[in-house]
Amino acid sequence: MRILGIDLGTTNSACAIWNNGKAELIPNRLDKLLTPSVVGIDENNEVLVGESAKHRLVSHPSLTASVFKRYMGSEYEFKLGKRKFSPVELSSLVLRSLKEDAEAYLKEEITQAVISVPAYFSDAQRKATKLAAELVGLKVERLINEPTAAAMVYGLHEKSDGAQFLILDMGGGTFDVSLVEYFSGVLEVHASSGDNFLGGEDFLSVLAQKYLSDHSINEKKLSSNERQRIFEMLNNAKHQLTYSQNVTVEKAHKQQEKPWIIDRDLFLKISQPLLYRIQTPIERTLSDAAITPSDIDEVVLVGGATRMPMIRSLVSKMFRRMPSGNIDPDLVVAMGVAIQAGLKEKQSDLDDIVLTDVCPYSLGTEILNHNDKSGKQGGLFMPIIERNSVVPTSIVKSLCTASDNQKELKVCIYQGESRLVKNNIYLGELEVEVPRGPKGKETIDVRYSYDMNGLLEIDVTVDSTGKTYHKTILNTPGTLSEKEIEASKVKLANLKFHPRENESYRVLIARAEKIYEGALGERRDNIGNILYQFDQVLESQDIRDIEKFVQKLEEHLHLIEQESVFT
Repeated sequence: MRILGIDLGTTNSACAIWNNGKAELIPNRLDKLLTPSVVGIDENNEVLVGESAKHRLVSHPSLTASVFKRYMGSEYEFKLGKRKFSPVELSSLVLRSLKEDAEAYLKEEITQAVISVPAYFSDAQRKATKLAAELVGLKVERLINEPTAAAMVYGLHEKSDGAQFLILDMGGGTFDVSLVEYFSGVLEVHASSGDNFLGGEDFLSVLAQKYLSDHSINEKKLSSNERQRIFEMLNNAKHQLTYSQNVTVEKAHKQQEKPWIIDRDLFLKISQPLLYRIQTPIERTLSDAAITPSDIDEVVLVGGATRMPMIRSLVSKMFRRMPSGNIDPDLVVAMGVAIQAGLKEKQSDLDDIVLTDVCPYSLGTEILNHNDKSGKQGGLFMPIIERNSVVPTSIVKSLCTASDNQKELKVCIYQGESRLVKNNIYLGELEVEVPRGPKGKETIDVRYSYDMNGLLEIDVTVDSTGKTYHKTILNTPGTLSEKEIEASKVKLANLKFHPRENESYRVLIARAEKIYEGALGERRDNIGNILYQFDQVLESQDIRDIEKFVQKLEEHLHLIEQESVFT
């Protein structure tokens, strides 16, 4: 049985398998290796995923959702028309599309997967990712951190023993830093850090805010279509700045009276706060591992956002060397996940590699704060498993009663780094009965066990009685109850999906509609007439006529797009 490797990304997703001694990327129904992580509902109430949905972000923003990976593990909801979807449900629709593409390509059913997650994903976000897979019938054999997956593709396990590598992974929505060392068949992560709300989308946001400010446009007064059009045009400008020193945006909004020029220097200037945020996790990772930049043998860049020259320049200055980034940063994680899938399948052409990882956050419990006289501070956080502890790990600490005749102890479980528990993430609690007695007499041993998939188990033993208590953290914030999971499965099963064999037509129509929305006058009428003719040809169901018209429409749209708003 094949195990599918999946990179579930903020902006784009991809999948691959281990086949004939290498990672084999799987093309989607449009014969592309990247599937946009975008979900939409069309006029026929059918679900669209990927390219066709992405094209409708401008023309139908209220019926389309993107960047939902950022909200995994939260209770945030996306509204598509009259329907509401959780980030887990939207992610499951992307996974469903990838699963179908893989099954069509491999001509066999897929029920198992290895899925990548940002190294800095919390316990709740990891569980949400596994749940998204479960909703579409995929058993997750392992969650692998994205930087670790990338390290395997770069062959860091083939380097000399003791070599240390820093993996910097920035995609559309998240930024991860991982320090990796290879030694005697073990690829070990020593430390990791990151920012779950830092990525290419944030650089786009600062560019958009500059544009809005320069043209005195109030973002709150923009219609959803106007806002999406501005952001899409500026996103194209951002991409062009990777290869050009400056870009001219002719007209993204009616209040723009003359061409707007953005160059690399200005983009760099307005992006400084984001660049400072990039440095912080890098410095924390090096500090946690007690090493300096000169101790690093190689710096590897992963993720589409690392193509930006300002990021490459920043890294070069910090480490006084050029970073490595010769493998496609959009696909390297999917390739690494395929290697892990091959290891899970025990493929004979793969040398056995032991992967170790670390716990990205500290896990601990609440203890009494004797200095909180006013009651405003709340309890103190006592770490039990500290961040960057190698997993799997199991650590025990002792606690005692805090008052006379206390008959129970409440073990409150938190995740985070703050001294005060109120600033950390509450994961659950466990109530423990103890015999009455003077304060401090009764003691309990609290054991936290954390595994490679982010599963946290709590075991408590009362020393005087030997009684034990156990809790597995399942219902973290944003996860669903069993009843809610079943309801989601029913909801997703009842959705109508656009036929995969007609997906290329749907993408072409969405592309033309997007151009139509941005056109005026004669050009708008022209595109409208062509779309009307295409509808008629599709109704005829004559495949030869359809293919001829598709070629004609693609050529026409290409010519229009060549008359770019950028110079």
